[in-house]
Order: sequence, then structure tokens, then C-alpha cells
Amino acid sequence: MSTINRQQVTDNLDQLLPILPPHIRQILEDKGNLDNLVEVVMDLGRPPEARYFDRTIYLDQEPVSQADIDQSVKRVGEFGGDNRAGIERTLHRISAMRNRKGMIIGLTCRVGRAVYGTVNLIQDLVETGKSLLLLGRPGMGKTTALREIARVLADEFGKRVVIIDSSNEIAGDGDIPHPAIGRARRMQVAKPELQHQVMIEAVENHMPEVIVIDEIGTELEALAARTIAERGVQLVGTAHGNQLANLIKNPTLSDLIGGIQSVTLGDEEMRRRGLPQKSILERGADPTFEIAVEMTERYRWIVHQNVAETIDGLLRGRIPAFQIRWVGEGGKVQITEELPPVEVIKNPSPKGWRANGNMQPVPVPQTPSPVSMLAKSIQEDSNNYILESDPETMRLFLYAISQNLAEEAIAAQDLPVRITKDLDEADMVLALRSQVRSQSKLRQLADTHSLPIHTVKSSTVAHISRALRRILHIDEPEHLTTFSNVNNGNSELGMFAHGDSEDEMEALEEARLAVETIVLPKRQPVELLPRSSFIRRMQHELVEHYNLRSDSFGTEPNRRLRIYPS
Repeated sequence: MSTINRQQVTDNLDQLLPILPPHIRQILEDKGNLDNLVEVVMDLGRPPEARYFDRTIYLDQEPVSQADIDQSVKRVGEFGGDNRAGIERTLHRISAMRNRKGMIIGLTCRVGRAVYGTVNLIQDLVETGKSLLLLGRPGMGKTTALREIARVLADEFGKRVVIIDSSNEIAGDGDIPHPAIGRARRMQVAKPELQHQVMIEAVENHMPEVIVIDEIGTELEALAARTIAERGVQLVGTAHGNQLANLIKNPTLSDLIGGIQSVTLGDEEMRRRGLPQKSILERGADPTFEIAVEMTERYRWIVHQNVAETIDGLLRGRIPAFQIRWVGEGGKVQITEELPPVEVIKNPSPKGWRANGNMQPVPVPQTPSPVSMLAKSIQEDSNNYILESDPETMRLFLYAISQNLAEEAIAAQDLPVRITKDLDEADMVLALRSQVRSQSKLRQLADTHSLPIHTVKSSTVAHISRALRRILHIDEPEHLTTFSNVNNGNSELGMFAHGDSEDEMEALEEARLAVETIVLPKRQPVELLPRSSFIRRMQHELVEHYNLRSDSFGTEPNRRLRIYPS
């Protein structure tokens, strides 16, 4: 018995060493450092090796003979169909390599350790009752962690725990399980290919609250795991793969994380999401395991507390948020939150976006995670960069608009605006509306330079002046304010208009129709078309008139209103 990082370790080395040939055992004991021994390898015709956590050494210059291998084979239990054997009531594993005739010509003697205290890293997650998946390369302690989790859940929380032990690795060899699993029960698997049947049998016959599974590796086992989870049983298991991203690319095991399917979007949905293609990958269902742990190093793990959110982010090319947990000095668990870099995503040009003018109901927004709230905060702050980047003068790029008329409008109102002919220097683009509709190249250039585009109906001093005042958030003079609109014949909407432009009345009419035809009668939220901040403010006022709530979201020039039912 030894202690690592204040974790109690039981290794039963006194029962493993006697199976080795005497001369190899003697050399191994003389070398010392047995607390860090991982396995002893004996291959016919090669020097024996001792593998430790940090290095590998040869134990002897003399190669291993067939007599050495046969001598060790006689001292262990019977090898099963998976070419594994064990030592009664220990956690050691002896794996065999055979030649074409079935003779054993190589042995890997793996040291099995019961480590008490490993679960401290993730005990708060285990207590939630959510299903937990452990990932990591061989030797990272996945099976050791499973064993300790099973003991804690059975002994300290009094849960009915059943271990599915296909190779007797979790609870040891023999009919009596190792004391390291505590009160948890163990079901042995006669053949590895029957593990999925034993998993279902455990649920149907023994009423477990927790099922512990080691090495889920086939499609049938993944399907059985989903069936168990859907019956309300907590799952704790391991799978092949170092990271969650590996499971996305593994069609056999992808069902553990919800299954990955190809979806073809319609034209309108593709444009709404701002995607360059119609075919995308999406998660097909809820993940079988709600929490995942990537065991990148011993006692230093990466935790994903929401597998669904992580997988959705990976499928969209985003770096997920995660926790790093490790055992620090004095055995204390240390936790750090790793947040991904937040990128302000530029939405594509609104050309063709809802071109038919039909408003679409949108899903009711879910409660955002702390990461998404942080991303939204940073993104919304970035939308106001125009004046903050240069508080004294805004640099304006003109397209299809007379520079002389623009300079006249700027001078007449003494506006803090400077016209530039270099798109790289510009903070904003002011263009003639009729030209923007037919110039996709202009929109592409604006998106590339992260510039919002504002439009005017005609190149006149009056229209340019009004557009610049809206861009700079300067209130219109009183004589420009009107409370009716003859063209639309809608005096009620005119109460919320701050001017007489067709854009304002069109936007208000759109908001009114959304409220009266969808939000109120169907109680569904609705997204409106992208509008300038000046017009969005009027739409907000109209929505408040109906005692409803609305929010602006997205980035300029595609920032728009979303109206919610009361």
C-alpha cells in the first residue's frame, strides 16, 4: 500500500511478482520504484521490459525464452476469449499474445491498483446523478476512476450500483469481487461480444440506480447505453477516444453524444443562419452522456459539463468552454474555467433574406449559458464601435452619392463626419439604396472590412442630412417630426414615426402585422427585417404600445428586432 498525492493506493504487488520468472522478479525488485510500475512485458526472443509512468527500461540483456513464458502462464488463471487472465481477488491483468498455432509467445503483466480518492476531482459531478463519460488514452486511469466512482456511489450515497465487468478489470479476477468496489455488485461477461446483452439484463433483472461500464466500443453497446439512459438509470462509462471530437468522427460511437446526421437546409434557413452551403452536420438527439471528462494527464482532467452544448459548438467550428481540474499541493482539487475566444460573427448581406416579405415564427429562446451571455455582451458592445473608435470624427465612404452634396450637408449641420475615398479607413458606408440592391460586390467588400452600410433613397442634401443624423444618433429637428402618413393612410402608425420617410412607415407596418397576426394570436416570437438603430427605436416604441417585450440582436447592418409574447 502506498500514497500518491494523498490518495491511498492498494496495488497487491506481492501477488503479481511471484508469477514472473525468478531472475526477472529479482532484477525488478533490485531496481525499486515499484510504486510507479505500470506493467512488465515479456516477448519471446526479446529482453524483458519494465514500463513505469515516466519511462521504460530493459530488465535484462538475456532474451525471454519460451520456458519463461510457459512458467508464468502456469501461475495465472485461465485465459478467456479476449486473451486476458487475472489473479484471484486482485486487479492485475495478464494479457497474452499468440502465434498462428495458438501458442502464447508474449505476455503483458499489467499492475492493477485501487486508488482511493481519485473521485475527489469530479465528485460534485458524480453526485448530480447525471450520466458521466470518461475519455482518455490507455494508462490514464479510466478504469481506476470507474472503480472508485462505483465504490463512492454504493457506499457513501447508498445507491444500487451494478458493474458490467467484461474483462474482470474493474472488480478483479475470480468470483468474489475486489474490496475496492465496496458494496457495488459485479456482473461478469462470458464473452466480450455479449457485453451489450449483459447491460440490458442488468437493468431488467437487478433494478440498478447506476450502471458502470468499461470500454464501450461497439454500436450495439452504444445502443444499449442509450436504452439504459432512457430508462432513467445513471450511466458511468468509458469509451475509446481521447476527446469528444474523436466521437464525432466515429460513426460507431457517435450515438453516445447524440448521433451526427447530415441536414439539408432550405434556401431561406440557409440565408438566415448565414451559412455558405445547404448541407450541414447537426446532432440528431440528446447525448446519452450529459457530462464528459477528457483524461489528458493523470490527475489533470478536462471537464465538459454540458455535452450537448459542446457538441453543437464543435459542429459549428467553435471552440467550446470547459473546465480544467487537477490535484494541487496538499491534495487539494483546483478548478479553472476556460472560456473560448469570443468572435463577433459578421452576418452576410441581407440580400434575398426573407425576400418574399413573409415573417417567420422563431423558436422561444432558451436560458443562455454564462458563456453565451458573455459572447452576447461582447458582441453587442462591438456594435457601438463606430463612434467609440474615433469620438471626434466619423470617416464616411460614399457610394453613388454626390460628394459635393454630402459635404454641403455636413457643413450645414456642422456634423463630426469626414469623407474618405479609402474603404480601409472608413467607419461607415453611405450608399444610394437603388445601387446597393444590385451591387453584391459592395456588400462583400463591406463585410470583408466589417463596415455597416446605410442607405438613402436619393442623393439630395435633405436625405443625406437625415441619414447622417440617424447614424450619429442625433435627434431630428422638431419641424421634421410628423404624426401622420398620408401615403399609408395609417394615423395610428404615424404617432410612432419620427419623420415622413417610406422606410419608417414600412418598418412600423411590419412590426404591427407581426404583433397582430403572429405574436398575440399564436403566442409565438417573431423576428423582423434588419433596420437601422433609428428605425428600430420606433419599432420598440410600437411594441411597448401593445404591452409586449422586444430585443435587438445581430450585428450591423443586419441588426433586427425580435418580439416576444407576453
